[in-house]
Amino acid sequence: MEQGKITQVFGITPTQLKEDIINDVRAELSVIAQNFQPIKPAEYLTRQEVATILKVSLVTLTDWNKKGVLKPYRLGNLIRYKRAELEEALISINNKKQ
Repeated sequence: MEQGKITQVFGITPTQLKEDIINDVRAELSVIAQNFQPIKPAEYLTRQEVATILKVSLVTLTDWNKKGVLKPYRLGNLIRYKRAELEEALISINNKKQ
């Protein structure tokens, strides 16, 4: 026959053990809550917004799309750009110039 695992705790009552466990779990949860960073949803920009931010024309933006400098996302006829990818593209463009 297989025996179940038994853990014996001496010098503490079941109520005290329960309270200690609850307090430890609460302490860990508060540490996790302090360090928690919610995931930010991606921010999408229109062609006009991107052109304004980069101070370029829409023609230049289209050219950069064809060259692969920027990555456009299409929703039917709508074209959008992720802000984070836009910033990464600027960094890579700047590194290529140097």
